Amino acid sequence: MTPSNGSSGDAMWIVLPLASDVALGESDFGKLTLHLSDGVEPEEVAILDCFDGTLRKAGLLLLHSGEQLQLMGPSGGVLEEPGGRDVGFVVNLPDSELKAALSVVSPLRRLIPIGAAWRQIRTLTVLDDEGKTRARAQLTVVTTEKGGCVIARLQGLRGYDKALAQLRKALMDLGGVSLQEADLHGILFPGQTVHDPKPQVTIGYEEPAIEVATHIMAAYIPVARANEAGVIADLDTEFLHDYRIALRKIRSVISLFKGVYGPEGARELKHRFSALMAQTGRLRDLDVYLLDRQETSALVPPSVRRGLDRMFDLFEAERGREHKRLAQYLKTKAYEAEIGALAKLLAKPRKLGQGPNAQRPAHDYAADLIWKRYRKICKIASGIGPDTDDEQVHELRIHCKKLRYLLEFFGPVFPKKAFKTILKPLKRLQDNLGYFNDYSVQQDSLRAFLDDLEGPHQIEIAQSVGALIAVLHGRQLEERSKVMDSFARFDSDETRALFRRLFRERKDTE
Repeated sequence: MTPSNGSSGDAMWIVLPLASDVALGESDFGKLTLHLSDGVEPEEVAILDCFDGTLRKAGLLLLHSGEQLQLMGPSGGVLEEPGGRDVGFVVNLPDSELKAALSVVSPLRRLIPIGAAWRQIRTLTVLDDEGKTRARAQLTVVTTEKGGCVIARLQGLRGYDKALAQLRKALMDLGGVSLQEADLHGILFPGQTVHDPKPQVTIGYEEPAIEVATHIMAAYIPVARANEAGVIADLDTEFLHDYRIALRKIRSVISLFKGVYGPEGARELKHRFSALMAQTGRLRDLDVYLLDRQETSALVPPSVRRGLDRMFDLFEAERGREHKRLAQYLKTKAYEAEIGALAKLLAKPRKLGQGPNAQRPAHDYAADLIWKRYRKICKIASGIGPDTDDEQVHELRIHCKKLRYLLEFFGPVFPKKAFKTILKPLKRLQDNLGYFNDYSVQQDSLRAFLDDLEGPHQIEIAQSVGALIAVLHGRQLEERSKVMDSFARFDSDETRALFRRLFRERKDTE
């Protein structure tokens, strides 16, 4: 989608209010006249996006008619290509300019209909007194139940720049704006919100810690619930992933905000949210295995890949059964009652009781938590060497994750710029620790798989899995060697000074 400069022979795009096509027919063009075609019968189209609104955030509008894909974007142009009934994932589209423009969409996210619209094409022609065409525009009228607009594609003819300029002025006078400036999603679906997996929770500097904890947890229950339908329909694996992240963040608040709730209340919350998470664990494990199928198979020699193919086929079959079980569970009255009861409990958390830290001001409480977690990380990391037990590396990963959550939760009461300086090296360290953990967990899981393996092709599968475990072990050792390098970058003089200034000296640095 290349921006147009609007000269003769080039196309320019203007977005107008509804009924502008009718108003154009009544415009005074002096010696020139306008001819507006009746247009074909409106056809129903679907507006596509992924669940997290990636296209909307990028200013892109994707229309799907069942036979055609049409993409409009802020660069000022429109791309079209044939499209089947189910567009699905962008990675599965044929290579094209349109596919390249959709690269902003995660390969793990499915494009789904977010609303219905009707599209009608009309042609506007500017004629001189001899009936010759001086300029033309294709008008695409797009309407929904709540809004609509006219998208005009202007095309000038060589030697008739004045006619094109006159047409453009007439469109702008009717309230037109350039395609680059138009919020097409907002025009077509006014009031429609985009799912936000990271809700912004406003925290007051002096707000009691118990209110902060409750507000954060309460904000993430709707995030989890918004993913339920996608999990049940099995649209893509990110629905379950985001569902689990929302529940995990709730659980992390319970464990990190120590002394905020009464002991019994905290135990009850942790137990109930852990029970919800337990229902999803195996399906997520299988999703991860299958998403990495191609990359995992490439780790072993071709001579032993057949056994891995058989293993993944077993995982695929198990995944089907596990998804069916989870989907049925999410539709039960028992689940609906439990998640609803938890939401009500957090709306009025008096039953949870108060701990000794319940009324501590948010800033001071956060500074204490973050400083203690940071010092714990430094202590563990300083003892890690080539011969350190894996469990100590895993412990470092867990504490880094908890520090990251604390920084995200309490970000509103600390300076943004300073937090960015801290988060960048922490994320890099977490990446290394995450890879290390993944390789370790995969080895343990594969060994457990071999222990339970029965039936035909057992030997062939075992040989392939054994080769894969050996490769994963080597990768784990490589990642271990990178952990200390990443920690050294995180533990720089600048970072140490920043942690001390923000969380130990307790000075208001805003």
